[in-house]
Amino acid sequence: MRTLATVVCFLVTLWGSGMVEAASPTVPVSVAMQKSGSEATLLGVFFHDHQLGWAVGSGGTILKTSDGGHKWKKISSGTSALLTAVYFRDAQRGWVVGANGTVRTSKDGGETWSVVVVSTPAPLYGIAFASPTKGWMVGGNGTILQTTDGGENWIDQASGTSAALYAIALTSEQQATVVGALGTILTTADGGKNWTTQVSQSSATFFDVAFADEANGWAVGNAGALFQTTDGGTHWIDRTLPCGRTCNKLTDLIRVRFTDAQQGWIVGEHGQILRTSDAGFNWVEETSPVKRSLMALSFPRVTAGWAAGEGGTIISITPAKK
Repeated sequence: MRTLATVVCFLVTLWGSGMVEAASPTVPVSVAMQKSGSEATLLGVFFHDHQLGWAVGSGGTILKTSDGGHKWKKISSGTSALLTAVYFRDAQRGWVVGANGTVRTSKDGGETWSVVVVSTPAPLYGIAFASPTKGWMVGGNGTILQTTDGGENWIDQASGTSAALYAIALTSEQQATVVGALGTILTTADGGKNWTTQVSQSSATFFDVAFADEANGWAVGNAGALFQTTDGGTHWIDRTLPCGRTCNKLTDLIRVRFTDAQQGWIVGEHGQILRTSDAGFNWVEETSPVKRSLMALSFPRVTAGWAAGEGGTIISITPAKK
């Protein structure tokens, strides 16, 4: 199991080169750099809509934009801890999580942040809500925390594993999937009362998981790990892409998002951006303006996305309308 410091070092000092060979996309994509005004390593980004967004990262960094990323301003978080994820339930209420059980919450759109006390000192890596009242956090040492009162209180749930858990995807108030180190995939069908370990047949570290609908989902991880489920997370199929003719090693894939049943996106090390327009049957490598690793991804709508990563990197991703 990786410690938080090990994970960050691993992500920030990635090396090697990977490549995907595929046909050109049918819908053009515009990818553009944005000026974040920060050199922090950004590990989380979340957009409520195509204008309002936040990014978080090293040194307690919180950035906010209200104009689609044309301008970003730094917000005081009240901590110097590494922040790994950000989530907003609506335009006003949000949370950030990070090292040493750090949790902060905002009730004014991220302008000010207050401490949330949780029962674990473990690093926290992911947070998501299934409804205004019900949400989860996941983190190191198999940590899963649940709230049923809108984030006021967080209660431990038994995950059955000591592996670091890096991401959670929710498809309803009862169904969720968690991924983490050493091929760990957990699912619940009863709102987290019971978590079941699923067989991935992989030792890859999964960094992220996302679902297009209740049945179809994807998990991504180190060394190009790309796995698909078509039954809500019970069974997983290895869809890892071939290395290609000029490849030294498979590129680590760090974040995945689907905007509908057909459209999906993956970002990873060396600024890699992959896109599918056919539910993952084919993945196309988009031209990226950066070589720094991209570690965060948010798509508030099909035609508007953002990725963030090393050195304060933030890019906008704008697919043309069909």
